[in-house]
Amino acid sequence: MTAPAWLWVVFTLLAATAQTFRNATQKGLIERLGTVGATHIRFIFGLPFGLLALASVTFVWDEVPRPNAVSLLWMVVGAVSQIVATALMLAAMRERSFVVTTAYTHTEPVQVALFAMVFLGEQITAMLAAAVLIATAGVLALSWPPQAGRERFTWRPAILGVASGGLFALCAVGFRGGITALGTAEFVPAATVTLAISLTIQTALLSAWLLIRTPEVLMAVLKAWRPSLPAGFLGAFASEMWFLAFALETPARVRTLGLVEILIAGMISRGVFAQALSIRDIFGMVLITVGIALLFNG
Repeated sequence: MTAPAWLWVVFTLLAATAQTFRNATQKGLIERLGTVGATHIRFIFGLPFGLLALASVTFVWDEVPRPNAVSLLWMVVGAVSQIVATALMLAAMRERSFVVTTAYTHTEPVQVALFAMVFLGEQITAMLAAAVLIATAGVLALSWPPQAGRERFTWRPAILGVASGGLFALCAVGFRGGITALGTAEFVPAATVTLAISLTIQTALLSAWLLIRTPEVLMAVLKAWRPSLPAGFLGAFASEMWFLAFALETPARVRTLGLVEILIAGMISRGVFAQALSIRDIFGMVLITVGIALLFNG
């Protein structure tokens, strides 16, 4: 199947929107389940939806790619990185607001560009590098609380957030590597196989960890299935959209466009567009817009 050149953009925008709402849903479960428990809901309750997607693809497509050793290795890298990245992100959210934590983690595009260049050999043009840096600067400008606000800079959540962004970057590179290593031009089956395998790995690893270390947390997660199912669905849907985008475009471009998530996060967290915009808000939006414009011209 030959995909239109613009299709990765649609997948990325859908992924960013679903991921933002999933993060907001998970944040509400941190106090109830703890950081690791809240992390696990996106995997254990996302797995049924991932398997359902794989069953649907298997029914529609004549042939579904089988993973090889290289693709499995990349998927493990992506799956484990995503577990740790999500846990660090939620830990940062316990100390800072939703939108500020999102800003910390969205230093990711800079890191994903470097990782993709080192591990996948993908070239970073001067225009793409400028797009990544300008859009990331816009995110930080838009998200950072005013000096007079209640939230002050502290090192711990900053380190947690930036480290989370780095692991999300490694996760993106891992999943891109896993998808391309499947060696098929059919991007939908490749993305869906990667989704199902990754969620299986993540569910097995985190369930085993909780069962050994804190079985009461695992029981609490299972008992909280009603409020957790929406987060699981949104997590699986967002991952499928990201993987479809990764199957069609480089991680650096996909994750840079994904910075529009910060605008959505702003609306969820503080209704920035319902209030009078500050000069810095406008400046941040302009930078993000310029960065994305350069992305499509680089």
